[in-house]
Amino acid sequence: MPDKRKIIIDTDPGQDDAVAILLALASPELDVLGLTAVAGNVPLHLTQKNAMKICELAGKPETKVFSGAIRPLVRQLVTAEEVHGKTGLNGPDLPEPTMKLQDKHAVEFIIETIMGEAPAAVTLCPLGPLTNIALAMSREPRIVPRIQEIVLMGGGLFEGGNVTPAAEFNIYVDPHAADIVLKCGAPIVMMPLDVTHKALTTAKRIAAFRALGTRVGVATAELLEFFERFDEDKYGTDGGPLHDPCVIAYLLKPELFTGRFINVSVETASELTMGMTVADWWGVTKREKNVTYMRDINHEGFYALLTERLARLP
Repeated sequence: MPDKRKIIIDTDPGQDDAVAILLALASPELDVLGLTAVAGNVPLHLTQKNAMKICELAGKPETKVFSGAIRPLVRQLVTAEEVHGKTGLNGPDLPEPTMKLQDKHAVEFIIETIMGEAPAAVTLCPLGPLTNIALAMSREPRIVPRIQEIVLMGGGLFEGGNVTPAAEFNIYVDPHAADIVLKCGAPIVMMPLDVTHKALTTAKRIAAFRALGTRVGVATAELLEFFERFDEDKYGTDGGPLHDPCVIAYLLKPELFTGRFINVSVETASELTMGMTVADWWGVTKREKNVTYMRDINHEGFYALLTERLARLP
């Protein structure tokens, strides 16, 4: 098979992060160089632990996990326990990890890995607030032209926000970091709420994960049953949006997604719209295009991919 795609997953697990990590670890096309934890859905001491729990659930305890930024660049940390539960991974009863964190800081790992690999060899996959990525770019700007691609979950336009009327959670938590990343000049693909709200965890889809009969299949079903209850109440839907796995699915099957190359800028000054991704879908400004902004997903194909891949794990 062709060379594996080398990726770093920057994450704040989160049930949907967990499914994204499982999808990556189940996919032989991807070489997961490491997971870098960031504070977001829950505080850092939980996100780093959750990342290790998921690696062990997947039967991949050799995966390297690094601890990263404990808080956003400028603002106070906002978390989302009301969505993810106190642990961030409420649902299944996952054992405490026996893996150990790597000694190196996540930001140092990101810089050293990108500088140490060939140019355009590493793809960054941020699933949470962009603090670690922005810190790495600020500390070592030479990494930016060496990044193959940044495929991230964040933002929203047609769907508005999910934490304020204007802002999606990941961007809202650290808008200043998002601003740095979106202005960096590296190729960026964004999976906003406009896509993820079309990827609903229906009862039938969760049943398909449980029917795998494996440890991972049952745990995935339990994660999603807990995770979806908040959005089902909010949106009145059968199932909730499955955000972060869209990032990994795009690396495996980009044809599942459609979008266009546009300018996306982040609001960092107004409290009313703090963290809003101002996506110029209709090209009404002269601002330079910087993001391939996805709008649609083949949701049947997406869940077929997820189910087929997770079936490969223990």
